Amino acid sequence: MNQPNLLKNKRILVTGGGGFLGWAVVQRLLEKGALVCSFSRRSYPLLAAAGVDQVQGDIGDPEAVAAACRGVDTVFHIAAKAGVWGCASDFHRTNVVGTRNVIAACTAGSVETLVYTSSPSVVFDGKDMEGVDESVPYPDRYPAPYPQTKAQAEREVVTAAGTGLKTIVLRPHLIWGPGDNHLVPRIIGRARHLRRVGDGRNLVDTVYIDNAADAHILAAEVLKTRPELSGRKYFISQGEPMPLWEMINAILEAAGLPPVRKSISLRTARRLGGVMEILYRFLRLENEPPMTRFVAEELATSHWFDIGAARRDLGYRPVVSTAEGLLRLARWLDPSRSKGSKIKT
Repeated sequence: MNQPNLLKNKRILVTGGGGFLGWAVVQRLLEKGALVCSFSRRSYPLLAAAGVDQVQGDIGDPEAVAAACRGVDTVFHIAAKAGVWGCASDFHRTNVVGTRNVIAACTAGSVETLVYTSSPSVVFDGKDMEGVDESVPYPDRYPAPYPQTKAQAEREVVTAAGTGLKTIVLRPHLIWGPGDNHLVPRIIGRARHLRRVGDGRNLVDTVYIDNAADAHILAAEVLKTRPELSGRKYFISQGEPMPLWEMINAILEAAGLPPVRKSISLRTARRLGGVMEILYRFLRLENEPPMTRFVAEELATSHWFDIGAARRDLGYRPVVSTAEGLLRLARWLDPSRSKGSKIKT
């Protein structure tokens, strides 16, 4: 029996609709027959070609956000400042102030539902996290502005659920796939200088772009039929934990590059990261250091999460396996690659 299409002909706003995840969500919404609008700093040709209305503005400007939210049924708040380095005030303006503006605009504009894209880094404490669920607490301290500001914004979205706005928080972990403009290019760009940090046995789960987009659509639909789930948080991943460095090497293989063979200890990487952080701050360098303490800890520890709640409440199923996703990634990176090629996982 076909499920009812709850988003058809609904006017839906996607903040950051021209980004990697934003565009994937926009495509799903268009397939559902939704009337999609994107809010971003600039105009995107791919959105224009798809017939998506585009509103240009700064997420930190409350009036611009309020105007974009008028007459909207549902908002997917995906826009964010990501990264492991940068000015704390910039992260705060985009991630915290921007989210406050979205919440206020939703409330003032009688928006029915808000799906907020968070990150598992909001609970990362620098230690192994293996199979933890959404009950794991926020840490007392954060090693970088990104997780700190995303955690603050996440809290405010959860609080907003108590004021009548129906909200769900999603925590997709390390999104990758064709069209990726962050994780995959970062790995490929640093391939020659990558060093395995730690013993290489740390398990990490990721999420393929199509699965991450599916989770967002499911969250919006569920909020329309099960309002009691408002204010909940959900980890989203492949549900297939694997050694982090095997995954990195698989992405390198998809790009036709050799695997990472050299390694350094976590202790050495953390010390190196600390020195580089001091040096880059002293010299006021804007570029990201080759290593930070936050990155060292992420590369050496296990971080994978129990997605049972998303399976149970949202009906989430990672349709595209990691192996299939890697094949699709390889074909995107090199369209001439044979469909029959194999990527080891």
